[in-house]
Amino acid sequence: MTSKFLRSVLAIAVVSMISAFAQTSAAAPSGAANSPATASSTAPAASPNIATGTGSKIGTINIEQAVVGTNEGQRDFEALRKKLEPKQNELKGQNDELENLQKQLQTQGDKLNEDARASLVKQIETKKKSFDRQVQDAQEDAQNQQKEIFQRILQKMAPVIVKHAQEGGFAMIVDTSNPWPQSPVLWYDGEKSDITKAVVDLYNTQSGVAAPAAPAAATKPAAPKPTTPKPAAPKSTEPPK
Repeated sequence: MTSKFLRSVLAIAVVSMISAFAQTSAAAPSGAANSPATASSTAPAASPNIATGTGSKIGTINIEQAVVGTNEGQRDFEALRKKLEPKQNELKGQNDELENLQKQLQTQGDKLNEDARASLVKQIETKKKSFDRQVQDAQEDAQNQQKEIFQRILQKMAPVIVKHAQEGGFAMIVDTSNPWPQSPVLWYDGEKSDITKAVVDLYNTQSGVAAPAAPAAATKPAAPKPTTPKPAAPKSTEPPK
């Protein structure tokens, strides 16, 4: 769903949010969390360093799948898809128009006079510049809205991840959203270490957002029952009395 550029931006957000929450929850003295004066005047700035726990296990989580897999994520990303659909259809129409003009130039260009051909070429260039600009704007708008949804959900998911890791005795949780070599994780046993589903389930329970309705399955017509012809009654071989 997300582009490579967006993934790199979100990766920074993942480290910042989860690390800040983990360090704050671990370092804050008892009672200090409820003191606005203390929080505003003495709290250190969030460190970008990755926080580690005091347990002994190393866990993995696919942050991208976790966020998108939540009921809230499925609902909001589907709503965004529907919101962007009219613009995508508009761009598809413009692309089809451009392709038709280019085909016209290829098939009829040598038959047109100089002025008509120059006018067609100019029309194609103008439409293509406008189309390229609109595509770029649409992509940036889509990425910004995807990023907003992702960060909003991740901000609420970060404490869920940290709490689950602390209670499960994990020393470290590693994000596996990107495969190696983009990620430092070369290999891991997902069945033993992955906490993605557990975090999604916990988040869904906490958020209270209902699971999206499953698309209605197309009902197949009942297969006609085969009709077996009845055998004809055997003719009597007894002689007439």
